[in-house]
Amino acid sequence: MQSRLDRQLDAMTIRRRTVEHVFGTLKHWMGSTHFQTRGLGHVAAEMSLHVLAYNLKRVIRILGFATTMRAMKLAGA
Repeated sequence: MQSRLDRQLDAMTIRRRTVEHVFGTLKHWMGSTHFQTRGLGHVAAEMSLHVLAYNLKRVIRILGFATTMRAMKLAGA
């Protein structure tokens, strides 16, 4: 029986291009070492902040600062 990856030979290449660079970027931002906090809850919060910062930087880069601020004001943020 063929697996899904056997039927889609370039699936892993596409995945690496579109997903794994995000984790590489986040790891680089964090200093490529370890989390600054201890405990699962604290580490989850720290990772959430890194992801939020990453997403916000992308939105600003795509829409521009002024448009992003307008959208945030309209959303009540």
